[in-house]
Amino acid sequence: MYIVCCIKQVPDTTQVKIDPVTGTLVREGVPFIMNPFDTHALEESLRIKDRYGLLRVVAISMGPPDTEVTLRKTISLGADEAVLLSDRAFGGADTLATSIVLAEAIKRLAEQEEVALVLCGRQTIDGDTAQVGPGIATRLGYSQLTMVDRIEGIDLPARKVRVRRKLEGRHEIVEAPLPAMISVLREVNTPRYPTVPMRLMAEDTAVVLWDNKVLKLDEETIGLKGSATQVRRIFSPERAKGEILGDGIGNPEEAAHLLLDKLIERDIISL
Repeated sequence: MYIVCCIKQVPDTTQVKIDPVTGTLVREGVPFIMNPFDTHALEESLRIKDRYGLLRVVAISMGPPDTEVTLRKTISLGADEAVLLSDRAFGGADTLATSIVLAEAIKRLAEQEEVALVLCGRQTIDGDTAQVGPGIATRLGYSQLTMVDRIEGIDLPARKVRVRRKLEGRHEIVEAPLPAMISVLREVNTPRYPTVPMRLMAEDTAVVLWDNKVLKLDEETIGLKGSATQVRRIFSPERAKGEILGDGIGNPEEAAHLLLDKLIERDIISL
C-alpha cells in the first residue's frame, strides 16, 4: 500500500517577484526550499509507515527540473520513492490546474499499488490557499480530512482512519473510510533530520520523471491555459508607523495615561 505525500518547492524568501505579463512566479535568483507545512506531512507519512509497516511512502511534486533536489531530500528522510511531475505544459498552474495534475499522477500510482492515504501540508507559504489537497480529494473521490493535528489511528483491515481536527476553540474526532486525503497542521509532529548515510543513499536513488507524455492530460485543462485564476498583482501592504508611548524603561502608569490621551484624542473612546 502507498502513502502518497505531496510536496511543493517554494521560494525561501518573503520578497517574491511576479512576472507582470504572465502573473507567474519569477524563479531566477531566488533560493528554494521544501514548503514547511509539507515537512510535517512527510514526517507524519514516515511515522505511519514506521508504525504500520505495510505502507510505502511515495513523495510527489509538480515543478521545474530543479525540484529534484527537494525530492531527494524526502528520500534522505525516509521516503521509498519520489516522482517529479515536470513539463512546460504544467507551468503557471493555479490550484485548480495543479490539483488536476497531482490527482492524475496519484491515479497512475494507484494502478501500480493501492493508495491508502494522501498526505498534504495545510497550505503553502507562497500561496496560502489550502486548496490543492481538497482539490485532489475531490477529483479522486477520496475522504477529505483537513486541519488535522493528530492521527488517532488507522485500521487497515477495516479500511478506516481516525483523526483529530483542530477547529476554532475546540477539537473534533472524525473517522473516515480509506482511501483518504489528510492535510496536517504544524502541531501534528516535529520533523526528523536526515542522517549522513541516508543523505548519501538519496544521491544515488533515481527520481522518477513524469511529463505530460506520461500523464496524457488535455493541455487546455492544465498549466496556465487550464488555470481558472491568475495573479494580477502582488505587493506588500502599506502599514502606518507605530509609536512608542512613554520612556520605554518600565513606567507602565505613564504609558497607560499617554495611551488613554491618544484614544480620546482620536475619538476612539470617550470619558
